[in-house]
Amino acid sequence: MYLGQEYHIAGNWFIIHFTENNGMAFGMELFGKKFLSLFRIVVMFGLGWYVMKLIKEKANPIYITAMSLIFAGATGNIIDSIFYGKIFSSSEYQVAALFPPDGGYAGWLHGKVVDMFYFPLIESHFPDWFPVWGGEEFVFFRPVFNIADSAITAGVCLIILFNRTIFSDAGQKEETTESLTSENSIPQENQ
Repeated sequence: MYLGQEYHIAGNWFIIHFTENNGMAFGMELFGKKFLSLFRIVVMFGLGWYVMKLIKEKANPIYITAMSLIFAGATGNIIDSIFYGKIFSSSEYQVAALFPPDGGYAGWLHGKVVDMFYFPLIESHFPDWFPVWGGEEFVFFRPVFNIADSAITAGVCLIILFNRTIFSDAGQKEETTESLTSENSIPQENQ
């Protein structure tokens, strides 16, 4: 697909729309691309270590699943960022070529993240009386995202929805561990 090309899968509310995201969530660009890519790699390794730690400690399965989803999503976006610009030609006004003879459109760590899912569920206009945006077009849900973004969002939603279950299990494990160590550390009376 070329940049901006789209296919309507289910009417006008589920569209495969090819776009490339230069920066962070929703296309924000707060830092340089190389810094952002290196930061993502460090975070990915930190998340990988943390997920392994959770598995070894037999943490709450919902929490392990949530953190694994976040890790998988971050890894997917990093792979795009590291390799995509190096192995594909530009998608502007053309279909990108894999391994172009002249090289990709960007160097290592400077690739864009491919986004493709677009769900404009409601398209309307703000009423004329509405402050600031009166009469302007309104689209809900405007962001275009990918599977990796979905995994991250699902992981965060799991943590929010099952917050009490996840963290009450952790508190109970700490209390049990503390009571066991305090019972074992009580000195025996001499007989």
